Amino acid sequence: MTDMNRRSFMGALGAAYLAAPGLTSVARAASVNRVGVQLYTVRDLMKQDFDGTLAKIAALGYKEVEFAGYFERTPAQVRDALKKNGLTAPSTHIDFATIRDKFPSVLENAKTIGHEYIVLPWLDENVRKEPDIWKRVTDALNRAGELGQKAGVQVAYHNHHFEFVPTDGKLPYDVLLASSDPKLVKMEMDLCWTTVARQDPLAYFKKYPGRFPLVHVKGLRQVPVDGASAEVKNVLRDITDVGSGGDTIDWKKIFAHSKEAGIKHYFVEHDVPTSPMDSLKASYDYVKHLEF
Repeated sequence: MTDMNRRSFMGALGAAYLAAPGLTSVARAASVNRVGVQLYTVRDLMKQDFDGTLAKIAALGYKEVEFAGYFERTPAQVRDALKKNGLTAPSTHIDFATIRDKFPSVLENAKTIGHEYIVLPWLDENVRKEPDIWKRVTDALNRAGELGQKAGVQVAYHNHHFEFVPTDGKLPYDVLLASSDPKLVKMEMDLCWTTVARQDPLAYFKKYPGRFPLVHVKGLRQVPVDGASAEVKNVLRDITDVGSGGDTIDWKKIFAHSKEAGIKHYFVEHDVPTSPMDSLKASYDYVKHLEF
């Protein structure tokens, strides 16, 4: 083949490659399109100025919020405040007693506001000491999940670190995952508290793919030596902004498995921020620009 023929051949080959279906774009790294925030981070500000705080959150760039109480607003008022600020609220945190005993009213409020998920976020220590509590929690979540499914709302459970303290030889978190109906009960994994407990989120993603449509994202300076048994007050001292302030969590590594986990919503959170809005801005800037 002459040099001219060779150049012509290579040119034609390159053109054919670019024109081939599926080959015209270069593979790009994934990123979080809609960054959300758990409003517990700004709970004091929400009490003082509900609408103004939502406006400031939207101005930072956040698109989604997760409620932890409605601050004496009606469901219609909450819905209207969200709409005014261009926000959505895919999920809300509701306590165990309300989920167990008053779930129909929870569903009604959720439909008005536009929630897609109702999440059990916490069990009081005295409740955790009750006999067979994790079986009863699982049963309650399954029942609520069945009602939720009929209404088009998904039930989920949010963890801290105490779910990884063995009870009767088993980890409560494992009991919840294994005993709940995967269609009725999903998990909102708090990636920070799971790390505090010295557990590997990726191992759970692999074992239970698609069970984690929601995650909490907050930084951690260091993992406590006593893991799941660490005192909450000691852990709170080491919580920091996502990706800064000495954050040691490898977010890129975790988010690279988002598809396997089934993650749809990423909620930034800081339990004890010195300056809530500054914290949310720092965390937003990191998460929004992270590629994985």
